[in-house]
This record gives sequence, structure tokens and C-alpha cells, in this order.
Amino acid sequence: MSIVVLDGYTTNPGDLSWEPLSVLAPCTVWDRTAPAEVNARLADAEIVLTNKTPLAAETLAALPKLRLISVLATGVNVVDVAAAKAQGITVCNVPAYSTPGVAQAVFALLLELTNRTGHHSDSVHAGRWSAGPDFSYWDGTLVELAGLTLGVVGYGAIGAAVAAVGRAFGMQILGNRRSAQGPIPEGGEFVTLDRLFQESDVVTLHCPLTPQTAGLVDAARLAQMKPTAYLINTARGPLVQESPLLDALHAGRLAGAGLDVLSVEPPAPDHPLLRAPNCVITPHIAWATRAARQRLIAQSAANIAAFLGGAPVNVVQPG
Repeated sequence: MSIVVLDGYTTNPGDLSWEPLSVLAPCTVWDRTAPAEVNARLADAEIVLTNKTPLAAETLAALPKLRLISVLATGVNVVDVAAAKAQGITVCNVPAYSTPGVAQAVFALLLELTNRTGHHSDSVHAGRWSAGPDFSYWDGTLVELAGLTLGVVGYGAIGAAVAAVGRAFGMQILGNRRSAQGPIPEGGEFVTLDRLFQESDVVTLHCPLTPQTAGLVDAARLAQMKPTAYLINTARGPLVQESPLLDALHAGRLAGAGLDVLSVEPPAPDHPLLRAPNCVITPHIAWATRAARQRLIAQSAANIAAFLGGAPVNVVQPG
């Protein structure tokens, strides 16, 4: 039995330990794996951990020894789950490990858009406050969250945690998830996507990337939003069609966007959103608190141990 980690660096750049895996079986950890290197590195592996290295059907077909894929994430769009199941390979993920950190990151992005803390700090360090005639100054309009409506698209564990923080700020909550309607147990209301986009002052995305959700936020959805509203995406970049978002920001049809994810990561240096107005972008770090990454490794080890014990947990089904 052997374990191979294809892209371990982002999970553990050296501040954590892989020992929870290595005590289960011999473990090889690669910082990164290029597509052309996958087959050779997994030739003898029975268990593989991947975060963002794709495992497509043709790759899996060339790996007859593979028995378990444990994704170092919640989203499993990098794996052809249907092909894996057809080949008798179990696919597991790690749900909920990053919930507190993602909720925190949502409001870090939103508060930067509404309070412009980084911008004002930079201006103070540049000497503007020292040179000013008044005890206070601010650029743009500072926006208070209390009383605004927070629309949560994808009301699972992370969506519920984000809603809880929103309620603490005094926000009203609208939620959307499949087959849900009526009151939200913690307060708020489940509504249609149309109503959520039309009525929310902040829309935050927490749904998985699937064929049904890819491009969910398109020109039509953006047109439904208030021009004073903000869009936050800490889920997956392809949920948002970036060209219409760019147009909306430049035209002032949206107050701002906070993005932790983009359609291609890392983005090209000339990616137009990098220069878009009122667009805060962070490098896919909502998941990456040290505590969350530690939970990720521990639960991945638990996934493997459960599989070896004949009772797999966190098993992902096709579709």
C-alpha cells in the first residue's frame, strides 16, 4: 500500500506535518505535479491525494492499481468522479474543514470594499493624514452593513456560517439552495435566485462548481443586481462569467466585487479584472488558515484510515 500526494505545497508549505498520512502507509509528497508527470508518479500508487491536479478519465484508465482518491478540498471538480466509480475507485473529499476561515474571508473582502481599510492605511502611510488640515478624511462612501440584505447562494455549512456573521452585523438574510424554500431555521428566508439577486445588497457565492452552476453569474444575473450591491466569490472562479463582471464594474452597474477565486489560477499578468475599479482580489486564500489546513490533513488521514478499515467516509457520488 502506498500513498502519493500530487500537489502538497499549498496545503503544507512546511509549517505542518504529513505524519498523519505517513503512519498509515509509505507516503510520497510532491509539491506540485505537471499533467505530464501524473501517470509516472501514480504508476504504483493505490491511494492518491490531489488538491488541484486534475484526474481525468483517460488518466484514471492508465492507473489500474489506484483504489482511493482523497481530494484535499471540499470541491471535487478536478476528478472525473463517474469515471472513477466505473473503474472501482473510491473518491472522498474533506467537507467543512475551512468553514470558519471562509466565513472570515468573505467579510474581509466585503469590509475592504465597504470601509476601504487597506486603501486608507496606504494613504496614511504615504503622509496624507499628516499633511491634511482636518482630524479625519475618507475617500468614497463608507458603507454600513447593518440593515443591508445578504444573499447567500449555496446555503450549506459555509453559507450558514457566513449568514451567522451577517446577522451579527445586523444584516437581513436571504438564502438559496436546491429544493429549499420558506424560513431559514437560523433566521431569514429561502428564496429563488431571481429574488435573491434582485433584493440583496451583497451576494456571496458558496455553491460547488458543477455543469449546472458554471457561469451562474452571467450578464443577466448581474443586470438583476442593484447598482449599489457587491458580489463576493470565495467558492470557484468559473461560477462567475468574468467579462460581464468587468463590464458591470467599469460601467458602475455594480458597486464592487470581492474575489478570492478566478477562472484561471494563477491569472495572466494582463488579466483585465486586475485593473478593474472597485475589485478586490486575493490569491485563493479563504481556505488557507493554518488551523484549516491542519484539519484538512487530519481529515484526509481519517478518510484513508476509514477506507483501509473497510468503511469509507466522505464518499463523493457522481453528479
